[in-house]
Amino acid sequence: MSNASTPYPRDISVRVYPRSVSGTFRRIKTVILVLAYTVYYGLPWLPWHREVGPDQAVLFDVIGRKYYLFGLVVQPEQIFWLAGFLVIAALLLFFVTGIAGRVFCGYFCFQTLWTDLFFRIEKWIQGERPARIRLDESPWNASKILKKGGTWLAWGVVAFWTALTFSLYWGDAGDLVARFFTGQAPSAMYITTAILTFTTFTMAGVAREQTCTHMCPYSRFQSAMFDKNTRMVAYDRARGEGAEGRARVTRELKKREQRQAAGIGDCIDCGYCVQVCPTGIDIRDGLQISCIHCALCIDACDTVMDRMGWEKGLIRYSSEVEEAGGKVKWFSLKNVGYGLGLLLATAVLVWSVMSKPPLETAVRQVRQPLFVTVSDGSVQNSYEIKLSNQTTRPQDWRLSLKDIDATLDTGNIDTVHLEPLKHLLVYAKVRQAPGAKAADKVRDFRFVATPADKTLQPVEISARFYRP
Repeated sequence: MSNASTPYPRDISVRVYPRSVSGTFRRIKTVILVLAYTVYYGLPWLPWHREVGPDQAVLFDVIGRKYYLFGLVVQPEQIFWLAGFLVIAALLLFFVTGIAGRVFCGYFCFQTLWTDLFFRIEKWIQGERPARIRLDESPWNASKILKKGGTWLAWGVVAFWTALTFSLYWGDAGDLVARFFTGQAPSAMYITTAILTFTTFTMAGVAREQTCTHMCPYSRFQSAMFDKNTRMVAYDRARGEGAEGRARVTRELKKREQRQAAGIGDCIDCGYCVQVCPTGIDIRDGLQISCIHCALCIDACDTVMDRMGWEKGLIRYSSEVEEAGGKVKWFSLKNVGYGLGLLLATAVLVWSVMSKPPLETAVRQVRQPLFVTVSDGSVQNSYEIKLSNQTTRPQDWRLSLKDIDATLDTGNIDTVHLEPLKHLLVYAKVRQAPGAKAADKVRDFRFVATPADKTLQPVEISARFYRP
């Protein structure tokens, strides 16, 4: 197996015409494709009953500053969850890449998924690879205009629906669709849909493999995650080339015994592995930055080997260690580090979500002035207490003091009533009677929020009291 990276990607002026192939990895890609599209296009329409809030399973309410994810409601104070999710996604990407190469690019990347769909549309309208090549080389006529126009129209419909679906995640899907087609939707929705329609059509239909090769930075720094134990799509050069190289099947080189006697390898140089590659590379040239490890070349080669009656695996997932006759070390220091980091980040995020308190609190002391001496000699500090209801039920809370001999004044508010998923700012005054010791210039104490609902626990909020 050769892992020498090609210094430059293929010539972008040469158009790629991927050929269809069947096999294990093609079926895996198809299942993922169908699942991904079902989730993406279907989620905005999936109903979800809530006591308070929209009946839409996934909705990012920017105006209301709430993200609805099935039974979870994310509010601004939980924005660190997003950071945790991004850390988990990055570590998962590094971990998987270190073990199995660029399988994310080959199976899960949006660019790969949409390009695959656009390839299928092109094949459905224009025909298989030879027919598409002939069509592009032929002069413009009615048939070519019809096929090319039909392809672009179908691409445009898919690109438009992709863009519109993205917009539906940010509001009530049914209402937004109706308003969009009646000209009553927000201008941001029209702008977003137009931009995403253009970029989806361009990236998946026009740029295609050039997006992966020249625009995506992941192809450039992937090698930093590879080592000799990383399994990747590889060509068995020793078996395929033999002592005298590869050669097509002829009368004298038809049987395997004949080829071995002539020093010729098992590769019959049919080019099927190149024809099915969505980025147009030749895997027999070794590891290249354009290879997305989709493994379609494995299906192609296995098909040919099966037809010849020879052993499969001339192109396969392998590693340098395996090619040298060794055993893969899955638990290398790098993989263990990625794995532990992934487990830790996941555990912290899950714990944070599961232990989300019903009431989020924050206190800010009014510092101008820091304290006030009242005419009777008592000292008063003022505070702003923010209370956030994190549940979908209304809550009632009473405020009191702890660890300080003082009185609490919240104006006319005896009980703080919080609507579901709402915030309230309470202005509180803490007054300490005259005669306190000079040593108590600064005193730590706590506000206590006691719920009317006995199933909830009181919440303590740390604060500090200042006096002359």
